[in-house]
Amino acid sequence: MKTIQTEVPEKLFKKAVALAGEGWFRDEKEIFSEAIRRFLDSHQPEVIEKFIRDDVEWGLRGND
Repeated sequence: MKTIQTEVPEKLFKKAVALAGEGWFRDEKEIFSEAIRRFLDSHQPEVIEKFIRDDVEWGLRGND
């Protein structure tokens, strides 16, 4: 594991602490790790490229 230090808005941090306090996560660190994992999973180059191609196709064809 690597430790990072970052700044987050107070409101966001309070929400993370509240979720951990309610038992949804072990602690706020787990919440931020999960958030980073989900972000990276959804922003892989092939996923991003597919979204862009879909958007371009929709723009050209206008299919809803």
